[in-house]
Amino acid sequence: MLHYQPRAAGLTEARLGLVVGKKLLKRSVDRNRVKRIIRERFRCLRTTLPACDFVVRLAVKPGALDGKLLADDFVALLEKLRRPKPKREE
Repeated sequence: MLHYQPRAAGLTEARLGLVVGKKLLKRSVDRNRVKRIIRERFRCLRTTLPACDFVVRLAVKPGALDGKLLADDFVALLEKLRRPKPKREE
């Protein structure tokens, strides 16, 4: 799950926060691996992101801790953010 909030005027960099609960991943090794993978992908994409505070929260327990799959899911969440929102018709 991705939560975001635009930063105040004058602040131009994106920031990242991570929440990986112990309920979903019991072993600290697994929790740290998830955080490490997401941080690295964020670092690579940081310059292309808008000036927002992003918080990534693990909502469901991942089946297998496949690094490529986790990174692709994170990038997909960021891509949703970049798409223009459709206008509502009244």
